[in-house]
Amino acid sequence: MIVVTGATGNVGRPLTQALAKAGAEVTAVSRHAAPVPVPARVRHVSADLAEPRGLAAVLEGAQALFLLLSGELHAPESRVADVIGLAAAGGVRRVVLLSSQGVATRPLGPSRIAMRAVEDALRESGLEWAVLRPGGFASNALAWAESIRTRRTVAAPFGDVGVPVVDPVDIAEVAAACLLDGRHSGGVFELTGPEVITPRRQAEVIAASLGVPVRFHEPTGEEAKAEMTRFVPPELADDTLDIISAPNAAELRISPDVERVLGRGPRPFDSWVARNVDAFR
Repeated sequence: MIVVTGATGNVGRPLTQALAKAGAEVTAVSRHAAPVPVPARVRHVSADLAEPRGLAAVLEGAQALFLLLSGELHAPESRVADVIGLAAAGGVRRVVLLSSQGVATRPLGPSRIAMRAVEDALRESGLEWAVLRPGGFASNALAWAESIRTRRTVAAPFGDVGVPVVDPVDIAEVAAACLLDGRHSGGVFELTGPEVITPRRQAEVIAASLGVPVRFHEPTGEEAKAEMTRFVPPELADDTLDIISAPNAAELRISPDVERVLGRGPRPFDSWVARNVDAFR
């Protein structure tokens, strides 16, 4: 049995589906009830990683764990590393951690230091492990969905500064491969899309898919942080804005790791839009 945390999100949902399709028994864990029926061979459990002890019963008897941290769990005071100890105590053999590219490219950021501590705890646990370090997510564009639907407007800072955003389904498929195949154990995989794309260009791709014009508005960095901290800790907002305002060479690099694991190149942003365009209508 494989436990998937964050199972109703942009990565966890396709991961749960991929594992079920591969014939694995899956326990899908999320803070809230599943918004859609879960596939066959999947059971859903509501639990909160902010209270790790509540996961002990869920982890009992599991062979593998996918560990995904929501925004607030990137804060330095989070106790999410305790989950790794609970996994080992419950008999879990393999853990795949969704980390962040910034652990390597911005190691001194407060949220990156916290994530590095989780990575280190996993390496020292005695378990089989793999670490996934994605860059920016294509699905971050869903933050524009309401404004596109109602006002045909996208608001994003640093509109002409791009990074190679990665499709969450690619992350999910890499995670599934690492959970199911021990050959990937001990690997650290940097996951990016196939091309650098700016927010302005992303808005153009969405507009083309909708067949309607979409205006682009560029707020200041301060305005963007105020909006971002409605959903994530200030430390994570600062670290994210540092990257998207001035990505360094490592953050602009197109990684070969999606193809290395899956045997195919990563999906481009327009592929993600084609699958999700109804969110913007």
